[in-house]
Amino acid sequence: MSLTFKELNLAAPLLEAVEALGFTATTPVQEQVFPAAMDGGDLMVSSQTGSGKTAAFLLPLLQKLIEANPNNKPIPGRAEPTYLVLCPTRELAQQVAADAIDLVKFCRGIRIATIMGGMPYGKQIAQIKGAQIVVATPGRLLDLNDSRAIRLDKVQALVVDEADRMLDLGFAEDLENIHRRCETLQQTLMFSATFAPRIMELAAELVNNPTRIELAHAGDVHSNITQTMHWADSVSHKHKILRHWLSDPSLDQAVIFASTQIESEDIAENLRVDGYAASALHGAMPQAVRNRRLDSLRKGVTKILVATDVAARGIDVPTISHVINFGLPMKPEDYTHRIGRTGRAGRSGVAITIAQHSERIKIRAIERFTQQPLPASVIPGLEPQKKPEQSSSGRPGGRSGGGRSGGGGRSSERSGGYGGGNGGGNARRGGPNRSSFEGSSNSSYTGEKRTFTPSEGEKRTFAPSEGAKRTFAPSEGASGDKYGKGRRSETKSFGKPDSAPRTSAKPFGEPARKKPVSSGNAAEQRYTGSKAKEGGFNRDKPAAKTFSKPSAFRPR
Repeated sequence: MSLTFKELNLAAPLLEAVEALGFTATTPVQEQVFPAAMDGGDLMVSSQTGSGKTAAFLLPLLQKLIEANPNNKPIPGRAEPTYLVLCPTRELAQQVAADAIDLVKFCRGIRIATIMGGMPYGKQIAQIKGAQIVVATPGRLLDLNDSRAIRLDKVQALVVDEADRMLDLGFAEDLENIHRRCETLQQTLMFSATFAPRIMELAAELVNNPTRIELAHAGDVHSNITQTMHWADSVSHKHKILRHWLSDPSLDQAVIFASTQIESEDIAENLRVDGYAASALHGAMPQAVRNRRLDSLRKGVTKILVATDVAARGIDVPTISHVINFGLPMKPEDYTHRIGRTGRAGRSGVAITIAQHSERIKIRAIERFTQQPLPASVIPGLEPQKKPEQSSSGRPGGRSGGGRSGGGGRSSERSGGYGGGNGGGNARRGGPNRSSFEGSSNSSYTGEKRTFTPSEGEKRTFAPSEGAKRTFAPSEGASGDKYGKGRRSETKSFGKPDSAPRTSAKPFGEPARKKPVSSGNAAEQRYTGSKAKEGGFNRDKPAAKTFSKPSAFRPR
């Protein structure tokens, strides 16, 4: 039985704000993190996406602000935040700041500011003056600190949200740099989807004897999300399955994930042509455009958002009922963050994955990470005509199954495995498999050893046809050629020889220059030559326009 927010002894303004948002009982992460954060000390927290962890770290920060200074009068003109929250993406930073603003609705004097890239510097510098809590992305924060627009030496608590995503985006050095600049830091709260070894390496630099709270692994089952998977024969087949799910009567709003920016634009455009209220969202868009499209989604104007993984974290829209993986994620852990856009905070949701047979290696990687199968479903009338090959080896990605990704092992011919056969690259030579991740429809070769002998006694030679002998000896008189211009062989031929003898003329020809004809007026002087008269190519000057009268000359 979870605690109520009243039992957490929240300050009256915070309790009023929580009740206004419609929440009465805490989630497991809120129940455990709030008292631990209030006691002080560093924390490392691992929890599912959509579990309410944003409020889990915001509520103790706000509670401490109210207790330390009941009046909470900000110091005007100073950019010296007390608490700092770091987020990996702009969308997540905006979402965290919006949640914080909702929680301080009934508090007096508490200011929240957001710092992120893609927005004007002047506006952000004005906002951070007097703000006690600053939510920021690392890059822009360091820029403003370097220019002395914000000071970090008064920061008392640092929150690192989604530390695993921070590492994916290459922010490890920035995090350590920011941590060093917070000279009076008293507490660090690190939130991550998993306690992987790379996260522990980062934690060694940021936290000191932390209390670990592991509520859920990133691969744990989302019990409130119905997960479905469909096999497709082609891209057009995937689009038909997509249209089927978009016509589901239970669909309120949906997020469709694409693999690339171009794919997201194409899908959104095709859906708009079909009459759907759809828009694309990806990292190449200006921040102002991204903000407008997210606001349109939150207001319900946009029913379908087609996004890349830039939107996999940071979107918290309660009315998103469906998540559709049209393009599979590059990393299996991103699958859990994608489907976490639905079923938020105890709500139910539907997650659909559409995969081609060549992507079955990615599907198996997702299944291994989530430790649960993705059973394939069939839509009547849209059944796949092809069936994915089944491997004879029970060890996907092992040595006998084709190496790391199933196609580069030395014995993949003998034991099959994921990505063997035609999709196994240089499996016979034990070389790397460049296409094992994508695979092919015949990627589980389990037959006899293949030999590549010529058919019907045909002798395979690699000599030039028609007896053309390829030599690379210099031609006559070329031995003293300084730049090797005459090294073409006289016997090297790949077709009928030209009947015309070679000439030393340049391909385009350089017109012979003549002295400018002077008539006493410098404006009348111009170069003339045989090629210029014929309108030919002039290397020094474009084909010049000639004027019949000197007075018609106009300087350019």
